[in-house]
Amino acid sequence: MQAPVHHIVGFASIVRERLLPIAGATLARLNQKVSAGDVVAEAKISREHALLDVARMLHVSPDVADRLVQCNVNDEIAAGAEIAAGKGLFAHSVVAPRAGRVVAVGGGQVLMEIGETKIELRAGIPGVVIEVVPDRGVVIQTAGALAQGVWGNGRMDAGPLINVAENPDGVLTVARLDISMRGAVLLAGMVKDAETLKAAAEMPVRGLILSSIYPSLLQLAREMRYPIIATDGFGSLPMNSAAYKLLSTNAKREVTVNAEAYNRYSGAKPEIIIPLPTSKDPPPLREVETFAPGLQVRMRRPPALGMIGSIVAIKPGLTMLPSGLRARAADVKLENGETVVAPLVNLEVVG
Repeated sequence: MQAPVHHIVGFASIVRERLLPIAGATLARLNQKVSAGDVVAEAKISREHALLDVARMLHVSPDVADRLVQCNVNDEIAAGAEIAAGKGLFAHSVVAPRAGRVVAVGGGQVLMEIGETKIELRAGIPGVVIEVVPDRGVVIQTAGALAQGVWGNGRMDAGPLINVAENPDGVLTVARLDISMRGAVLLAGMVKDAETLKAAAEMPVRGLILSSIYPSLLQLAREMRYPIIATDGFGSLPMNSAAYKLLSTNAKREVTVNAEAYNRYSGAKPEIIIPLPTSKDPPPLREVETFAPGLQVRMRRPPALGMIGSIVAIKPGLTMLPSGLRARAADVKLENGETVVAPLVNLEVVG
């Protein structure tokens, strides 16, 4: 049976797409070396639209209004420029309320995009551009360590990693924060109060890597302008040993925190990437594995949620579970020495 892979790996070749949400212009070149802050693509979008009802404003029918309109789709219009003019001695005219671009004309109306702004897509990780996606972005390859989480607030940033969690079940409080952490990414354990998230924003930090976060704080966390990742879940969960060991041993290194939302269809997960120097080609990441004895796995459901273990044996056929269901299962020896029977669907391979 094939198994999903939860990446917590010390050294691998990491390939990531960086794409604009809409068509724009790709700025980076093939084989170009980029840093995390480099802009690799950009696009222009309009914050709002203005609908000009020419027929109503000139007191004519839609068909007549269409003949009076003096602009076409994609025309760039200056503020105050005449859109349409009526006929007669006391004719009125319709002018653009603000500068913008015409996106539709018809039915006696003109639709304009106004308030243009620019989206800048940054590389996010240092590496080499191995593919250019025309009008959308790039594919970047780097070598380093990778640790994935289970929840993110949708932000991305990079900075030096500081470990303020003395152990996997540490709790970050306002008292633990000080000015020396400004501009850093914090490996921080659990967060249980809103004041801590707000204090981190005021410093400001470049990111928080948490073991878990209280559900009541999720909306506030989404509003923070710095990335926040939970490696293990919600409530009071300690960080799994594999993630804590990997991250804590890489303290003081530059890291990228991509707190994108988990997407079960694309496989995207929030993740921490730690670029590392290399003199040889690292192995590629494995996206799918096959359950087998000896594999390191992570428990995906209570009562051992987040715990790391290794598969001792795959049980033949279907196993009757305490819930009364029958499913494919395995004997898993947890780090605390306990051996449990776990459905394969509740396991993911760590690697």
